[in-house]
Formats: sequence, C-alpha cells, structure tokens
Amino acid sequence: MELLNKHVTVRKFKDKEISEELLKSILYSGTRASTTGNMQLYSIVVNRCKESIEKLAPLHFNQPVAKTAPVLLTFVADFNRFTKWCEFNNAKPGYNNFLSFTNALIDAILVAQNVCIAAENYGLGICYLGTTTYNAKEIIDVLDLPLLTFPVTTVALGYPVEVPELTDRIPLEGIIHKESYCDYKKSDIDRLYECKENLDASKKFVSENGKETLAQVFTDVRYKEADNNFFSAKMLETLKQQGFILF
Repeated sequence: MELLNKHVTVRKFKDKEISEELLKSILYSGTRASTTGNMQLYSIVVNRCKESIEKLAPLHFNQPVAKTAPVLLTFVADFNRFTKWCEFNNAKPGYNNFLSFTNALIDAILVAQNVCIAAENYGLGICYLGTTTYNAKEIIDVLDLPLLTFPVTTVALGYPVEVPELTDRIPLEGIIHKESYCDYKKSDIDRLYECKENLDASKKFVSENGKETLAQVFTDVRYKEADNNFFSAKMLETLKQQGFILF
C-alpha cells in the first residue's frame, strides 16, 4: 500500500543500465496480472538499443523521457499469437472484431500496470507515454507488428535521478459512487477541483498559456478537439488495417 501511495511519474533517468536478470523478473511479475480467459492477449516489445529508441522517440513527439530512458517497453494488444494457436490446433478463431480488441487492450493495460508496480518495488522509476495510440500506425511499422496486434501504451523505465513530489489527485469522495452513479452538480465540481485549480503550478500554467481557467488549458492547449478528432480517425483506420474492425 505504501508503494502504491507513493507512486510518481519519473521523467529523468540515470545513465545506468538495467540488468537483464532484473528486467526479466519485472516482466515476469507483469505476466501474473489478471487476463481475459487466461488467454494473455498481450505482448511486450523491449527496446534497449540506442538505434531503436531513436526510431521510436519521434513517434512519442520527441519527449526527453522517450529519448533518454534506458528501456522503452511497448505493450501490445495481441490476438495474433492466440489466433495462430487456434488455427494450428484445428480450431476456428473469431477474434477479428472490436470486442476482441477491447479484451486485448484491457489485458495489455493490466500487465503494464503490474510491470510498473514491480519496477517501482525494485527502486526503478516509470513514465507512461500516452502518445503510443496517437502514432500507432508508425509504431506498428517500426516494431514490425503483425495483423491482430495494436500498441496501446509505452512505459519508459530507468533509475530515477530524483524522485518528484506527489502530484495532486481529486478527493476520493469525487471518485466513489455508492450503488449507482450520482451525477455532479456545479457545486460538486467546484469543490472537487478547487485544490487543483489553486495550486501555484496550475495558476502558472494558466498564465503562461494566456487562459482564464485551468480547464481552458486542457480544452484549448493540451487536448484540443481538433487533435482528438484527428487522432481518433487515425486510430480507427489503423484498427481496420490491423484486422480488428471490418467495416
């Protein structure tokens, strides 16, 4: 519990190699995550070579953490392996559909979180790269991913230069719904986001971006509607190309 409660995102790593034995142990712990029907619908592509990391970094918008991490782990929703097992054993698979993608997506995220917890338990730092789905098509090409696979997230892994302070979270009362979902009134939203909005870092964020509110920073700068629509269309097209959507 203490380990989970102290989780932070690490974006600066030491120039220190992670041993193959340690990495293998961490990845094994990842595979103990829950999985749909015990099918293990995921693969993990490990990139440690400088040249391969340099190929991936631009697809993560050249974030410094993506360029300097000793290890990049790409977690792949993978129905290719299970489909082949079915075909090689006289069973007809029916996994080229969106439901199957969703099952594999969930499996991949679960194993990624297990890997992160295991890594932190050994004193390593992690950073999720949410850019993976933005440029899934290009990552597929770089990593030679076959049909019925899709990269869903990447984790940068290494020994932290420093451990940042805990980031803010919405109060638990704003997350928990008892028995059924209770929608929020404006007064609820104001109360739940008050702490986040009044942080010095948040106020600076608003000022630097010339906005009136922190919410506007998210809607107008960080996660814009036009970008969301563009990358959504790109992702859907890639899912079609990978065989998960047939229409």
